[in-house]
Amino acid sequence: MTTHSHTVLDFRIVTYNVHRCCGMDRRVLPRRIANVLSALKPDVIALQEVLGIGPKGRGQDEILGATLGMGWVMAPARLRRGTPFGNMILSRFPIVDDAQHTLTWKRRRGRSCQRADLKIDGQILHVYNVHLGTGLRERQYQAERLSDILDQQKGRGPKIVLGDFNEWGRGVTTDILTPRFRSLDLRPFLKRRRTYPGLLPLLHLDHIFFEGDIEVRHVSLPKTRDTLIASDHLPLVADLRIHV
Repeated sequence: MTTHSHTVLDFRIVTYNVHRCCGMDRRVLPRRIANVLSALKPDVIALQEVLGIGPKGRGQDEILGATLGMGWVMAPARLRRGTPFGNMILSRFPIVDDAQHTLTWKRRRGRSCQRADLKIDGQILHVYNVHLGTGLRERQYQAERLSDILDQQKGRGPKIVLGDFNEWGRGVTTDILTPRFRSLDLRPFLKRRRTYPGLLPLLHLDHIFFEGDIEVRHVSLPKTRDTLIASDHLPLVADLRIHV
């Protein structure tokens, strides 16, 4: 994290579906996920498919937060075998508020939108971490619901919406968000833009949208031995500049 002046701040944000910390080798290793993230040197992280504290004790959220040494908030979307399961935001900036909104459609699996308000040099940055469903009608409902949620903070500072949208091309979520939000365009930065599945990526499911005085400096999809094995997604990394 580098501050260039009193009004400009560069920071790195990552969105990563960690697949319950279960790798392509079927080993559940939260510390391997932590090692992947630590190597990326992020300032803000949005994770999906994290297991919280449950019947077996310590949760992956606690292990990841403690290992990375970052502040964090967990937002369970449902229970998985008795254990809270959902989204997590970690930040090197102070988390001054957070909220959770349901995106669950009918009888489908529980989904949620997590919001964390980060204090950056006196200004609040709203970060929304989402994991949308796999069905078209389900995502249409969730996109409309997400738009309503975002309107609750309309005009209250810059916003970043990121996560696993389960859309590999332009879809209902993009159609609803793009009139107001800018979509992070991977094409100027990456020749290969697919994030899933991790070992041999075929689909681009992970996205970042933003609103406000935010500039995209660089984007990467790290492909190392660890990132290709640690989860069924690759981490999507963006270097952003915010004017505060």
